[in-house]
Order: sequence, then C-alpha cells, then structure tokens
Amino acid sequence: MIFESLPTTPRAEELLDKAFSRAARSGRSKSGFEAQESMLVTASNIVSDNLENIVTAWPDFDTVDPFYRELADAVLRQSTFSRETPEGDTDGIDALRGSLSEVTWASRQIREIRSEYQTKLRNSNPETGRKHRKQAFARIADILDEISDDLLRIGAARDALRDLPDVRPDEPAIVVAGYPNVGKSSFVNRVTRASNEIASYPFTTKGVQMGHFERDRIRYQIIDTPGLLDRPEAERNDIEQQAISALEHLADAVVFLVDPSGDCGYPLDAQLELRDAVEGRFATRGTPVLTVCNKTDRSRDVDADAYMSVTEGEGVEEVLDLAVGAVDYDPDIPRRGSTPESASGL
Repeated sequence: MIFESLPTTPRAEELLDKAFSRAARSGRSKSGFEAQESMLVTASNIVSDNLENIVTAWPDFDTVDPFYRELADAVLRQSTFSRETPEGDTDGIDALRGSLSEVTWASRQIREIRSEYQTKLRNSNPETGRKHRKQAFARIADILDEISDDLLRIGAARDALRDLPDVRPDEPAIVVAGYPNVGKSSFVNRVTRASNEIASYPFTTKGVQMGHFERDRIRYQIIDTPGLLDRPEAERNDIEQQAISALEHLADAVVFLVDPSGDCGYPLDAQLELRDAVEGRFATRGTPVLTVCNKTDRSRDVDADAYMSVTEGEGVEEVLDLAVGAVDYDPDIPRRGSTPESASGL
C-alpha cells in the first residue's frame, strides 16, 4: 500500500537537537576554522537532508490512482490532521501539499545558509568564525520553528493514512452493497473462504471487509464497505459522499444484495430505492450493478439478476460467476479510468 511505508515525521525540536548534538561531536576532533565549518556542515546537512527525505517519502498525488487520491483526501478531512490545520486554511490533500511545500522551502533555505556561512567562515578569524557559526545555527533554528506546525501536520497525515486497507487499484474489484443485515459479510466470507482483512476507515462505523478469490488465474478483490453503500444518500455526510466517489474509481462491478423477506429490518421498496440510487451513481462510469436476491430459502419475491441463499450455499458460485462476467477483465488492457502509472501497479 502506497502510504504504509511512510516514515515517522520528526518534530522540529527533535530534528534540531539531533543536528546540533552531532555537530558538537564533529567539532570536538578539530580546531579553529575546521571545527566551526565541520559543525556548520554537519548540522545543516542533517536538517536539510531529513527535511528533503520527509517530502520525497510521499507519493506525487497527481500520479496516484484516483481511488487512493480521493480516499486519502476524505480520510485527511475526517482525521486529527484536520484539527492540526489552521482554521480557514485549505483542508485534505491540498493542506498536506502546502505543508510539504513549506518543508521543501525550508530544506533549500538551510542549504543556502550553509553556503553563505561557509564563505564567511573562510574569510574570518577563529573568534569571528565562531560567531558566524552561531548565527547560522540561530537562523536554522528559526526556520525549523517556522515550519514546526507543518511537520506536525505531515506527521498527523502519515498516522491517518498508513493503516488504510491494502486495496490494489490495478486488480479488478467487486464492491458489495445493500442495506445492513442482507448478508453482505456472509457472502464475502463464503466466496473467499479465507481470513479476510478487516480494516477501519475513519468515516465508517464498522470495519471494511475485503477478501480475494481467483478465476482463470486472475485475482479479484471483493469489498464490503459498511457505513457507505448501506443507506440513502441523504443520510450520508460530505466525507462519506467523497469516500463513495473514491469507490466509483475502484469498482469494476457492484453486487447489490436485497432481502425480499424483509427479515433484514428494511422493506423491499426501500431496498430497491437504494439500489436505484447506487445504479445511478455508478452509471456515470459505466460500472454494472447486479441485483442479487439473497435468502431465497425465505423469499424469492423480487425481480433480480440472480438468486442465492448464502446460509444454504445455494446459487453462491453462480452469483460470483455473474459478477466476474460483469467485470469482463482483460489483464492486457488497462482498467477503466486508469493512468499509465496506475495500470502498471503502485
């Protein structure tokens, strides 16, 4: 997963302490001009290199798959990252980009300070050289103080994103939708027959469940997202709406489960109304939505694309075959909406 390997972001005071303590050690073995220059170069290199590494560890969001880009933006807007963002400032990915840009600026400024004061040191006596080195250290400290909030925001963003489920935009994905208690989790468990990943998004009330299965040596992802596609659109907040927008980029097919018996606690009319809304939303990307009647051992009283009973093991494989056919995945052809970068994997 693209955010999983992001390193811990140091606080400004931690980075400064590290740089100055190593600089002091580097100067002990030297004297005069060489000692002051060694301390200057050591401290400035440690700070500028660490700041540069913080920025380069992050992916370029312009080349990130649209699923992860929109999902990351939604997560950041909902997480503690937002509380680190100044009131009235931009939010989400834009705020993160702003902080990364500030850190890049700081890294370059510190390199310029190093060059400026190296020249001053070469043209000064030992006592003046010591004053120049201390001036350089003070300016480095001021720059780190200036970006201290940006480092906190980057650290909060890293913490919010690093544990997202390992969804792979370059693999075909089937999203399972429908009201609660219609059998979505049971279906995912049944067709994957394995320990499925359970992970949480900050905007969902239950863990997102994801499993995998294979057909003709192609691995398919199958995903149940409780809290998103299980209630009418009017009941979702802006963050949840954006998360669904991310799913639109990911899904190659949607399996919408209905329970005509009503045992799930929701009348059939309401279930079909939600189905129609999901169809309308995913139709903009040409994503097929299959209506699947579950709990056929209790009722089949609905017009559906397929019928099954997960608890009885009836019709499950046929539903899975129908979903695979709807995906119509050809590994030699880039997926719908993918860029050359995402088609080759992240």
